[in-house]
Amino acid sequence: MKPDIIILPRPLYDGNVSIEYALKQRRSVRRFSKMAISLQELSQILWAGSGISQGSYRTAPSAGATYPLNCYVAAGNVEELEKGVYWYIVKNHGLKQIAPYDLRSALCRAALHQTFIEEAPIVIVITAIYERTTGHYGQRGIRYVHMEAGHAGQNISLQAVALGLGSVMVGAFQDEMVKEIVSLEKGEEPLYIIPVGKPA
Repeated sequence: MKPDIIILPRPLYDGNVSIEYALKQRRSVRRFSKMAISLQELSQILWAGSGISQGSYRTAPSAGATYPLNCYVAAGNVEELEKGVYWYIVKNHGLKQIAPYDLRSALCRAALHQTFIEEAPIVIVITAIYERTTGHYGQRGIRYVHMEAGHAGQNISLQAVALGLGSVMVGAFQDEMVKEIVSLEKGEEPLYIIPVGKPA
């Protein structure tokens, strides 16, 4: 029997790459090798995007600690992980499987056939439940949610560099198709598609 939640390896906090070097090396990568990434690398990427740093604090700032973002990963080539779509559960640093299929090609089609999306070993989808933030800040909260998505995306891109991986931020996609692929609930909107993998 499969566990409801797959606990990821503990993230590491003492990498060998400085933040300055990661900033200098960061580029949008649109060609990926066929090499798998490790479960530890996936763990590190997800933690960097929206994981817990200490106590109840997270790696990306959030207006009023409302935390409107969710991270999903379409895994197609990850060591020790079945292909499928997973929801990243922050409090457990774990994954819950949403679909047992490799849906990278479907995300590629939803994103106007940008082929590098299906070639990357993982594709992260960042979504937002706006009401978590607008409930506190009104319409201004929409801006705060978008700022937070930018923080999370930058964290992912810099962590990728530190791991010798590449990433690219994709905003061109058909929202309704992505919602269906990732099985988003009503009121949850996709904001980012981020393929990650070893550069070709």
